[in-house]
Amino acid sequence: MDCFVYKSVRKTDTYIFLREEEGFDVLPDALAEQLGELAFVISLQLSPERKLAREDVNAVMRNLREQGFHLQLPLPDESFMMGPS
Repeated sequence: MDCFVYKSVRKTDTYIFLREEEGFDVLPDALAEQLGELAFVISLQLSPERKLAREDVNAVMRNLREQGFHLQLPLPDESFMMGPS
């Protein structure tokens, strides 16, 4: 399955995986507005055997099939969650 990854210029470490290159029309208006400008990062060929750094490839593929996109949010700030030192 082809996949096109874009990063939000406005939101740090936030990425959109799209089923179609520049297929931004599948994004809900509110999400597109929050993300702002998107910059192309990479195109990938996804398969169940492929490993992704931070996402479950099967979840990404399912979201691409069902809604045309997958949203990857930044990891939680663990230092914040641990409290003061």
